[in-house]
Amino acid sequence: MNSGTQRKIVVGVDGSESSKCALRWALKQAALSGAVVQAVTSWEFPAFYSWEGGPMPPDDFEQAAQTSLDDTVDEIEQEAGPAVPIQRELTHGHAAQALLDASADAELLVVGSRGHGSFYGALLGSVSQRCAQHAKCPVVIVRH
Repeated sequence: MNSGTQRKIVVGVDGSESSKCALRWALKQAALSGAVVQAVTSWEFPAFYSWEGGPMPPDDFEQAAQTSLDDTVDEIEQEAGPAVPIQRELTHGHAAQALLDASADAELLVVGSRGHGSFYGALLGSVSQRCAQHAKCPVVIVRH
């Protein structure tokens, strides 16, 4: 990391309790290390989505993701106070890839052990597993 670069911790946020725990953890670590926190949410069209009469208009998917990001960050900011700045990033694409891209210049990537994926019984979600295997920085997986 360049000496002129701001220290950054990237955290995946999807509105789940697991991601809220990850955001809380990231804020505590950022307070200790002097970093900012970048909360990242991504969204995709579901595989079954049809442009002709899908369950939601296309713009609603993006808006729902933005609302989830804002609600989650607002909730955790109220708990934690203004000690650490939280940047918000909403991207279109697969969650794991969005986190890997966002964390390319980060000192740490923090994810929950599982989020709103379709495999609720898994001990480690597919996003956190992919991040752990492919991130270019250290990864912390926070269990709920």
